[in-house]
Amino acid sequence: MQDSFDITTLIFIVLAIFVIWRLRSVLGQKTGSEQPPFDPLSRRDAPLRPGNPNPEPDHNVVRLPGANGARPAPEVQTAERWKGFAEPGTPMAAALDSIARAEPGFDAATFLEGAKGAYEMIVTGFAMGDRKTLKDLLSREVYEGFEHAITEREQRAEKVETTFVSIDKAEMAGAEVVGKTAQIVVRFVSQLITVTRDASGTVVDGSQDQVAEVTDVWTFARQLGSRDPNWQLIATEAGQ
Repeated sequence: MQDSFDITTLIFIVLAIFVIWRLRSVLGQKTGSEQPPFDPLSRRDAPLRPGNPNPEPDHNVVRLPGANGARPAPEVQTAERWKGFAEPGTPMAAALDSIARAEPGFDAATFLEGAKGAYEMIVTGFAMGDRKTLKDLLSREVYEGFEHAITEREQRAEKVETTFVSIDKAEMAGAEVVGKTAQIVVRFVSQLITVTRDASGTVVDGSQDQVAEVTDVWTFARQLGSRDPNWQLIATEAGQ
């Protein structure tokens, strides 16, 4: 009875070993369709289709505008670039486009900030008779006019005191490109205190206690492609 049990047990053991060996021989084979081990940190890109160098879009991914170096469509870029400065389709917008094509770094907001700084420097420089500062910021023709007015004032022994209260507005009023020269017209609205005194100190024009609103329309110009980043004042007129 003990021998019969031992033989039966041995037969089952042999069968179990045989079944395990067969399963392993099948499961251990590579068919070429196995998936690689999952790596949660790996970058998962959509597969490329034959003949198509671009991967299929992953609809679970929201791509930000301009991602991967992409730029907005030209019409969208043009419409948005000068928003708040020039209306799309206007000659001024077309001129700004021409400036930006020649100098991609051109920025309307940065230009206006620089124009405001130049406006204050020129007005203050004229009041002080600072010819050196004016010569760097004005075209030759405009400088000659300013210098002539300063000389006449000095001959009369008059002095001008100008205090900036604020620059309330600086906006583009026009733009054009003539040859390789860009011109931008800026309309300034400022609050100033201006007093002119004679040799004895008597006020002959203006008031030291009165703030006056002044509107100026100035035209700045610059040679596109020039290494000199500065714009020069080429024309002035009083605004309404």
